[in-house]
Amino acid sequence: MPDSETVPTGTAERDEPEERRLRPGQHCRIRVFDVASGTVRTVHETTAVLFEAPNWTREGRLVVNGEGVLWSLPADGSAAPERIPIDGVPALNNDHVLDPTADRIFLSADDAHLYEAPLAGGTARRITSEEGPLHFLHGVSPDGRTLAYVRLEPADGNPWASATIHEIGADGRGDRAVTTHPGPADGCEYSPDGAWIYLNTEQLTPGRAQIARIRPDGSGLERLTSTDRVDWFPHLAPTGGLAVYLSFPDGTAGHPADRDVRLVLVEDDRWEEGRVVAELFGGQGTINVNSWAPDGSAFAFVDYPMAA
Repeated sequence: MPDSETVPTGTAERDEPEERRLRPGQHCRIRVFDVASGTVRTVHETTAVLFEAPNWTREGRLVVNGEGVLWSLPADGSAAPERIPIDGVPALNNDHVLDPTADRIFLSADDAHLYEAPLAGGTARRITSEEGPLHFLHGVSPDGRTLAYVRLEPADGNPWASATIHEIGADGRGDRAVTTHPGPADGCEYSPDGAWIYLNTEQLTPGRAQIARIRPDGSGLERLTSTDRVDWFPHLAPTGGLAVYLSFPDGTAGHPADRDVRLVLVEDDRWEEGRVVAELFGGQGTINVNSWAPDGSAFAFVDYPMAA
């Protein structure tokens, strides 16, 4: 999801947020963490384009966004990113998720609507129709039929006045609330068996986002982390047993860019025993969406170091 500085206002004439750019002297590195070895390798580095939010395809490619469009590159870094040609959609943000059952990708755009497009490129189809609320995608059910998204309902100039989790059919039907507390809640993602939606929320800890999970029917909200930091974006490996989340320093509001952050690996559902596996300069764009390899052996992320 875009940060609070770039979220559209929800008025009839929505603000057009500027695409993020690298600062002078800043690098963008697309990186991969290998679980077995505990090592990180850089698969692409640039000072030209600010890439964000990797997905990892069944074919071993990473899909990222940058400059309002999608790009694809081999996960081993053997070639540079190539643009995926998608038409019929406004500029894209960093909320894009792969369909686990087909070669298509679900997208969030800067008009605050959700779209579907062929992963190889082609014409996009708009899913959401309701005007007013803002829609930011984060999860796709294991059968590819249902999407979980963050629904922002601005009020009095505040785009975050209400931030709740909703489900909607991939066909655009059956929109319904999973959470009703005004939040904020974000980062909603299905477990591999579809039994839970994992999320970050301030409902149980006002002013401090923590990781939790809830049943898709809205029951059984359960807090999973109890840290003195601000925890965002839980991502579960498709094979189960592993997860990673992004941790900001205490006092952080939202999920801003250009912060000293941590990536925390969770093994065997032991959320209170998460292990820091990377400390980096990033935040917004680092790991907004699920970036696990299909076999659960690695995950991708992005950092944005400044030149020494």
